[in-house]
Amino acid sequence: MGENKSQVMIQANGLSKFYGDFVAIRDISFSIPRGQIVAFLGPNGAGKSTTMKIISGFLSASEGEASIAGHNIRTDRLAASRNLGYLPENGPLYDGMTPMELLLFFGQVRGIVGKNLDQRIEAVIDECALGQVKEKPIGKLSRGYRQRVGLAQALLHNPETLIMDEPTAGLDPNQIRDFRNNIKRLGETKTILISTHILQEVEAIAERVLLVNEGRLIFDGKPTELMQDGSLEAKFHELTGGLKHSATQEEGSS
Repeated sequence: MGENKSQVMIQANGLSKFYGDFVAIRDISFSIPRGQIVAFLGPNGAGKSTTMKIISGFLSASEGEASIAGHNIRTDRLAASRNLGYLPENGPLYDGMTPMELLLFFGQVRGIVGKNLDQRIEAVIDECALGQVKEKPIGKLSRGYRQRVGLAQALLHNPETLIMDEPTAGLDPNQIRDFRNNIKRLGETKTILISTHILQEVEAIAERVLLVNEGRLIFDGKPTELMQDGSLEAKFHELTGGLKHSATQEEGSS
């Protein structure tokens, strides 16, 4: 049991991404064991999304390797993806579909069939509180409900690991609170890496923080270790240089 609990579920080894002379991220390494909720924190343009996309297999690294549950995301993509649920910042939702139709489509693509698919769709609709809107076109749903649909598709195959990129962006305060509660509940059974630039998000949900700035990992520890005078804001400002981070990065590697 102890060995299973300590299993590394997300691993990044020396990840770098270059676009010509531009460095999006450089030499980022960390490992996340089973059962942790980890906040991937940094200013806009720090390299969070680039790192997330590499770990999730949506972008290739210029250097380094990443793995999910021990499966190399580059050489063993299918096995890694079976253990991974990924919610990108602006995930692909088909506006003309209903949540039911979308989940049916994603389930079939993942090879879930018959009663198993029916049971998983029912489970994620309940888990993400989509019952009232499951037959409505996604294009007519609020931002909060669209995020719930995105989360439902990420959970459909019941992965052990979740990676979420800025999941509360654009939500109102009530929607943010609901989504954070969902994340904390999911963290009871899953390993979660969630990128954010919102300091309150870190304090509300995370037991560990990875802080990136200008493409480099500059802190790895508990939120309390990152606090200064009882607040994350002052230390965050100190470590990231306030407004000094490059405006060009904001365009290419948020």
